[in-house]
This record gives sequence, C-alpha cells and structure tokens, in this order.
Amino acid sequence: MKFLQKMVKKVVNDLSKYTIKQVEEFFAQGQVTEEFLAACAQDSRKAMGTLVRRYQREQQDRLRVSELYSYEREFWAKGCDLVAGVDEAGRGPLAGPVSVAAVILPYELYLPKINDSKKISAKVREELYDEIMAKAVAVKAVFVDAKTIDRVNIYQATINGMYESIFGLEQEPQAVLIDAVKLENLNVPSLSIIKGDAKSASIAAASIIAKVNRDRLMDEYDKKYPEYGFAHHKGYGTAEHIAALRQYGPCPIHRKSFEPIRSMVDVSMQIPY
Repeated sequence: MKFLQKMVKKVVNDLSKYTIKQVEEFFAQGQVTEEFLAACAQDSRKAMGTLVRRYQREQQDRLRVSELYSYEREFWAKGCDLVAGVDEAGRGPLAGPVSVAAVILPYELYLPKINDSKKISAKVREELYDEIMAKAVAVKAVFVDAKTIDRVNIYQATINGMYESIFGLEQEPQAVLIDAVKLENLNVPSLSIIKGDAKSASIAAASIIAKVNRDRLMDEYDKKYPEYGFAHHKGYGTAEHIAALRQYGPCPIHRKSFEPIRSMVDVSMQIPY
C-alpha cells in the first residue's frame, strides 16, 4: 500500500512521463487521491480527460448503487445477513408466463449500472444478468405459465411464483424485500416496497433475472410460433400482436382470460390447436 502511494505521488510530480496505459493502471488499483485526479484533469492529452471522466462517472455510479442498499442495511443491522429481493416480469403481456426471481446479494456488492430492469438497455441487462448469476449468494427463478394464470388470475399467479422462488433459494433468507406486493405467509421479516426495483439493489437484481429469463423464453417461443412476432414485443399487446391475434387466433401460450383474447374465444371450451 505504501509503495503504491509513493508511486502515485511520483506520478503526480511528473505525469507527462507516464503513458495513458500506465496512468490507467493507477486508476484500476484504486490509488486515486485528489491530487492525482487534479493532475490528470490538467493533463492536455485527450485520452487523459477520458480517463478522468470515466472515473468520475464510476464514482457517481458507485454512490448511486450504495444508496440502493439502504433497505438491506436496515436488515443487516438487525442481524439478518441473508436478505432476499423478489420481483417479477411479465404481468401485463397477453402471452407467455409471468417470470419471478429471488436473489440474495453479498454485502455491498457493486453491480455497475444496476437499476430497475425497465430502465436499462437489453445489453446492460444481459451483462448484469451474468454478473448477478456469478456473484450472488443465491438465485432462484421460476415461471408461472399462461394456463395457471388463466386458472388463478395474474395477481395470484405472481404471488405463487414469489413464494416458490423464495422457498426455492439454496440459502434460506433471513429477511425479504418485495417489489410492491405483500407476502403474508413468510416466516421471516419482510418489507413491501412500492417501485422497489428502483430503490433496492436486491429487488433490482431480481427484476433483471426475471426480465432476462422471460425475454429469452419469448425469443424461443418466437421460433415455435413465428406468426405472432414474440421476439419483437415479448407478448405485450402491441398493434403487431393484436393484428396477428385477429388473423391467426390465440396459440397455446396466450392468456385466454386477458382481453382482447377473452372476447375472441369461449374460455369455457377447449380450443383446438
């Protein structure tokens, strides 16, 4: 540590002697003092300015992500080391399952750009998905299919999926954070948070797992039922999807209790496919 500090001080005294790659390594080692950052900011090289801005953006994102652990910290302070976040994806579509996930993250894990899955790009979701799966203490993801949704309704299907994901975690959680809905039958403390996927890192992680899993599944369904365009709209009621429904009728993964499908078929009859 002292050696690195001496090296940083040496770099600051004559920054021009060091290549951009060498300076980048100092940033990567985390030995960034205010003096070092100021020297880099004053350097005339364009690439140096890029390094400084990138570092500043990362620091801002680290602060933002740290704030997303406020609910987790409340439980950690009470001795609940394993806090699960739970969320769903796909309550609103006309086709496909509702996807649910429960995730337990390690203490203060920094996941760059983590947020409500709806607020980040598909590319970032995929990157975060891989990192969450690699670094989480435990992850459990489930699907509740369209037939079950039609039988019990979408709200109850979501609740059932949340319980299944929580109880299916390899490590039993000591507390649970839930996006929006309340789960009355847990045997551990829990907290329901409105828009929790934008307020809790654990819930945000669960929303990403649920969203990516569902999108991948709908891409597979697109290959099986190409006439509906599932790869484009993921089962949501877009104009393209409604037009396909009117032309071809519903397929086996459509939710027949949802409008306008409900008006197209008699849900009390078995529909031949």
